[in-house]
Amino acid sequence: MIGRRNRVKYRFIVGATLAVILALTLTNNDLGTFAQNKRSDNGSLKSHPRAGLSPEAREMVDLASAAICKERMTDPKGSVPIDDMQARPSQPVGSPEAVAGAQRAQRLLPIAKSLVVAALRRLANDYRFHNSRGYDFRIRRAIARVEAVSTIQPDVDSRDNASVILKSPHTIIFGTIFLSGLPSDEGIISVLAHELVHIGDGNEDSLRLLFQAVGNRATQLTGIKISGQKAEELTCDLVGTLAARAYVANTPSYEPLQRRISRALEHNCVAQDDGDDDHLSPRSTIRALLSLNPTLSRELVYGR
Repeated sequence: MIGRRNRVKYRFIVGATLAVILALTLTNNDLGTFAQNKRSDNGSLKSHPRAGLSPEAREMVDLASAAICKERMTDPKGSVPIDDMQARPSQPVGSPEAVAGAQRAQRLLPIAKSLVVAALRRLANDYRFHNSRGYDFRIRRAIARVEAVSTIQPDVDSRDNASVILKSPHTIIFGTIFLSGLPSDEGIISVLAHELVHIGDGNEDSLRLLFQAVGNRATQLTGIKISGQKAEELTCDLVGTLAARAYVANTPSYEPLQRRISRALEHNCVAQDDGDDDHLSPRSTIRALLSLNPTLSRELVYGR
């Protein structure tokens, strides 16, 4: 189901898997101690207790994670959890919900592209790649590919997936169930941004160094080994979260801040929390992203 670089890149673990104001996103002081993870006999991941977050920071991540999933329960525009999406019957391209979702995604695509470009540049600075000549060339190539994306393609067979096929780098494919399950602008922005990062990376691995850096940092903070494809998927989710948070900042409304920023992550509020070789589990994804974004955690808990 999960495709790779020269075939298909998928967004989420079971079928669909995802915001701090860019200037405040990542600080260079969050690195902690590396802790290896082990796989138990039943295949679940177990981590050594030694991780880079302080007890206070871990508590903040716990509170913020709970706030996201609590917000989803009362939000009329709350995202459907991805395990719920997977269980739904296929939905025609012409269904009202799928049509509305496709129109929303197409409308927001130009905004998402600009937010992704800003996020990639910010992350290059945060991870100190901005003075690297070789990386500057790579990120410029990645940005050019992001800016060339022009089309949203609804697809029945993709169901609860969003994906890109790198031989068709101007198109993002959205399953109709997925389009229906993300009724908010913030939710769609986060998915668009995720897929745009895959396109930016391309067949040339233009963003490989960034993926490695984010994976290493998340490993140090969470105590879970995050490398390879897991690091790529987490980085795509990180950019999606940053883009959604920037969108919230750029489009003020009367809706509560916690509600709007939760929409970028609440599709991960699953009942069955399973990962695989290429992805963290959905709830582990939430925790990793909040660990990387302490400002976001505080905003979710305190509403400011």
